[in-house]
Amino acid sequence: MKRVLVVGGAGFIGSHTCKLLASRGHEPIVLDNLSAGHEQAVRWGPLVRADIRDSASIEKALADSRPDAVIHFAAHAYVGESVTNPAKYYDNNVTGTLVLLEAMRRAGIGRMVFSSSCATYGNPGGDLITEATRLEPINPYGWSKRMVEQVLSDYSAAYDLSFVTLRYFNAAGADPDGELSERHDPETHLIPRTLLAAAGQATHLDIFGDDYPTPDGTCIRDFIHVMDLAEAHVAAIDLLDRSTGAHRLNVGTGVGSSILEIVRHVERVVGRAVPTIVRQRRPGDPPILVADPRQANEILGFRPRYSDIDTIIRTAWPAFAGSAD
Repeated sequence: MKRVLVVGGAGFIGSHTCKLLASRGHEPIVLDNLSAGHEQAVRWGPLVRADIRDSASIEKALADSRPDAVIHFAAHAYVGESVTNPAKYYDNNVTGTLVLLEAMRRAGIGRMVFSSSCATYGNPGGDLITEATRLEPINPYGWSKRMVEQVLSDYSAAYDLSFVTLRYFNAAGADPDGELSERHDPETHLIPRTLLAAAGQATHLDIFGDDYPTPDGTCIRDFIHVMDLAEAHVAAIDLLDRSTGAHRLNVGTGVGSSILEIVRHVERVVGRAVPTIVRQRRPGDPPILVADPRQANEILGFRPRYSDIDTIIRTAWPAFAGSAD
C-alpha cells in the first residue's frame, strides 16, 4: 500500500483517481481548498482543506501524511478566464506548484505525477500530436501548464525529483458505478453541455464555428473517459517505482470526434434531440487536437477501456437524466 497526497483531489479527475487508488489498496489523502472541488467527492481517504499556495499548510500535510508520492491536479482550468485574468492563473497554477515543490523538497519527497494538458501544444495542425510536437501555448492557461513542466524539468535536473507529466486531452464521462459525476460551475466541457441541452436544462448547445477545415466543419477533439485518465495516473505512480527521472506522456485515444458527431451520438444514446445554435468561431480554437498515445501505451502499459464515445455518454448521462423533461 502506498500513501498518495492527491492535491486537488476533490475535483472531477482527482476524485475519480482517488477512488481507483483506494480500489488498488492505496491510501489517497486529498488536499483541496474546495474552490472548485466538492467535499462530497472525497470518500476514499481524509480531506485536508488547504490552499496550494499556503506553504505552512502544505508542509504540515506532508509531515502528517508522509506520502510516498504526490499527484498534482490543483489548477484553474478555464481557457477564456485565463485570457481575461492571467494573474489568477499564474499565481495559482505556477506559484502554487512552486510552493508545493519546495515543501516536497524540504520533506524529502521526490515523486510527483503532474496533471498537464494538451493546451501546452497550442495549435499544432491536423496531425496526431506526439510528445515531440513543439510546445507553443496560445493562452495563459496553456502557458501556466507549460511553465510548470519547465519547472519540473529543472527541479529534476537539480534535485532528487522524479516525475511523470501527463498531457491529456478532453476528459469526459463519469464513474460507471454512479458514485461520482462531472460537476463544474460554469460548465464549459462539450459533452456535459450537450447533455444539459438534451435534458432540457439548457435551451440549446452553442457550436462555435462550422467552417473549420474538417469533414463537417466543426472542431475535432480526442475524448478520453475520466476512469481511463485515473488509470493512467495510477500507472504513472507505478512507473515511478521502477523508473526515476522525467517522463512526459500524452494520454488520449488517438481517435477524434467532431462536435456534430458528439451531438449525434448523444441524440442516439439518450434518445433525445439536442437543439443547437451555430455561433462565430472563438479565437484560438484549433481545428483538430488528437493525441498520438503510443508512448503512454508502451511506457505505462496504458490502454483505454471506457473511452468509446457511447460509453462516455452512457456513464455521464445519469447525472443529467433525473431533471430531463
